[in-house]
Amino acid sequence: MAQTARTHAERAAAFKALHTREGIFLIPNPWDVGSARILAALGFEALATTSAGHAFSMGQGDNTLTREATLAHARDLVDATDLPLSADLGNCFGDDPDSVGETIRLAGATGLAGASVEDATYRSEQPVYDFALAVERVRAAAEAAHSLAVPLTLTARAENLLVGRQDLADTIRRLQAYQEAGADVLYAPGLLTLEDVRTVVRSVDRPMNVLAGLAGARFTMRDLAAAGVRRVSTGSALARAAYGEFLRATLEMRDRGTFEFVESAASSKEITGLLSN
Repeated sequence: MAQTARTHAERAAAFKALHTREGIFLIPNPWDVGSARILAALGFEALATTSAGHAFSMGQGDNTLTREATLAHARDLVDATDLPLSADLGNCFGDDPDSVGETIRLAGATGLAGASVEDATYRSEQPVYDFALAVERVRAAAEAAHSLAVPLTLTARAENLLVGRQDLADTIRRLQAYQEAGADVLYAPGLLTLEDVRTVVRSVDRPMNVLAGLAGARFTMRDLAAAGVRRVSTGSALARAAYGEFLRATLEMRDRGTFEFVESAASSKEITGLLSN
């Protein structure tokens, strides 16, 4: 007898529980339906979207897709598996708190279990929002996420380290303010050393997500668990790894006229077997 699909509420509850149980968990980031289904077949407990990976698959750069396209993609991935899904919503497609809250409410209607809001502006002259506005944006996101019929687990992201502002003290100050504004999970993408990870984890009292797969970040799941991290995501790393293999294969064909790449390629049988689970 086929297993009954979990309801939206059941997925949301399962996702919340992952953050409150003992230990660490890995939440990989698929970029399309196929990669989501393969990750589910491999036994992961939850998934998260990647804005960059999705954009690449649409032939665009990161932070260029519309809210409508992003939410449609989230719904596609929600429907692709039975796992809880959290969405990378960037800066929630607006500068003001009202726009942030509206994006979160619309995200809740897609069946998501979680969503994120970040403090990046995507403007080079001011890469992150002023502190006070950034906090109000997180507060609006949290109020919207927690008032939904099926509440979302909200992740608040401090983007300093990804946009070239190497100011760990300000990053911590922001994360502390975001937890007071109602965020359920905190995230400072761009941490590269275990020392910095430990410093951040000690400074907050919410579950901490760390981004793996960045060049220069040499820690392991065991390292991060010992540092007190509760969740590890991969961002666009899996998509970039897939595109990296694609580029190596195509350049081999173009420049050398050989096809040695097929020796390490997954077989059709293997992929079909995973997709049929």
